[in-house]
Amino acid sequence: MTSPPSPAVNEHDDAAHLSALGYTSEFRREMSPWANFSLGFTYLSPVVGVYTLFAFALATGGPPMIWSFVVVGFGQFLVALIFSEVVAQFPVAGGVYPWARRLWGRKYAWMTGWIYLVALLVTIASVTYGGGFYIAPFLGFEATTVNVIWGGLALIAIATLINFMGTKVLAMAAIFGFTAEIIGALIVGGWLLIGHREHGLGVLFDTFGTEGSGSYLPAFAAAALIGVYQYYGFEACGDVAEEVPDPGSLIPKAMRRTIYIGGAAATFVCLALILAVTDIPAVISGEDADPVSTLLDDAFGTVGSKIVIGIVLISFLSCAMSLQAAASRLAYSYGRDEMIMGHHLLRKFSPTRHVPPYALIVAAVVPAVIVAGSYVSTNAITKIISFAALGIYMAFQMVVLAALRARLKGWVPSGKYQLGTWGVPVNIAALVYGIIAMVNMAWPRTPGEPWYDNWIVLLSAVVVVGVGLLYMVIHPLHDRSDAPYDDAIPKS
Repeated sequence: MTSPPSPAVNEHDDAAHLSALGYTSEFRREMSPWANFSLGFTYLSPVVGVYTLFAFALATGGPPMIWSFVVVGFGQFLVALIFSEVVAQFPVAGGVYPWARRLWGRKYAWMTGWIYLVALLVTIASVTYGGGFYIAPFLGFEATTVNVIWGGLALIAIATLINFMGTKVLAMAAIFGFTAEIIGALIVGGWLLIGHREHGLGVLFDTFGTEGSGSYLPAFAAAALIGVYQYYGFEACGDVAEEVPDPGSLIPKAMRRTIYIGGAAATFVCLALILAVTDIPAVISGEDADPVSTLLDDAFGTVGSKIVIGIVLISFLSCAMSLQAAASRLAYSYGRDEMIMGHHLLRKFSPTRHVPPYALIVAAVVPAVIVAGSYVSTNAITKIISFAALGIYMAFQMVVLAALRARLKGWVPSGKYQLGTWGVPVNIAALVYGIIAMVNMAWPRTPGEPWYDNWIVLLSAVVVVGVGLLYMVIHPLHDRSDAPYDDAIPKS
């Protein structure tokens, strides 16, 4: 499962490869391998993922929920291997949309991209809204709905400004975000383990009765959402394929590093938090609803906890910035292929900054509207955001399915990264894992709530897919697009 040796390449080789795929890029290849990895890492963001869902996961499954990082990490690693093969052969900006286009066809690609774009825009809203809860106390304000909204909007505005400055600034910001997050995670986690450890490693096998009177599996499956929510972001390395030199070699490596390092960092942060929680039963009972804040205050004091929250905010900003970069490249790719209404604007390019300005505006305005909408109904934003993780997994698995179908029809990956004889079994395993993960995300777990709330994750997915299908019928631009498609499979 290693990349075959390849000759040295230069910018002309990259342009020639892209030209052979039917495109001439307007992006600058100014993103180094380190920056490309950092973009994926900050999108995955261990701090954001763990801090956001730690209380829920611990209360639902107890300390053994940490093992979900291992299970989910392995499953998403299989998906990353499939993506590595595809991006090595088709290093085109936009990620899952152009990959599905080459592996299957225009209609399938349109729906894949639609689901992914909606999920990305909703995830940007989710991350920035969540960041608003940290901005308020950092600035000394109460985390009221209005203050949280303004904090979320501020994060969107700063992320947009960074993205508008071009690939080089985005790359520098990604590296800074990665450095701050990894150092912060190590310092905070190390201090908690050394100075505030309350439990031994044996607690990682103690469910604290979260299983009730039945099997522990349902409780673990629900708590495992912390792992499921954590392990995506590696695909962002491929979303900016036209901004990376020698993408066929470098992006597969960056994707795998994102899984290795991001997963290890997330597991370490989660481990430190679990072992430092003084009263785990209080978290499970709901008495301590915010154990992360409790820990930070106890371990670092008022001033120290503000410094830690500052690092956490850098993580939220970096995550939003990377998500926005991915969403804008996808929207641009859609526009360049004339696949959607407004494509004349989405495909426009800034001649000075070498970024797609209108695609970036979409990646800022839509999340901002969602965040601002929580002023009317906090419940509404919760329902909208519920689609985020499932939508991204759906788009991932549509590519995995397309790759498996293409293999069975004769596709033999020809990029610089190839799985060889392992291709089919890895592809099947990645698909099986993805289906199980999606079922777990959509599974109803609140029988006391109205049926529409109990099934909200699945219902939101049905709505997004339904709207996409309706759009395809009313405005079938995808059938008129003459950009290359369905060319991975050999024609007899």
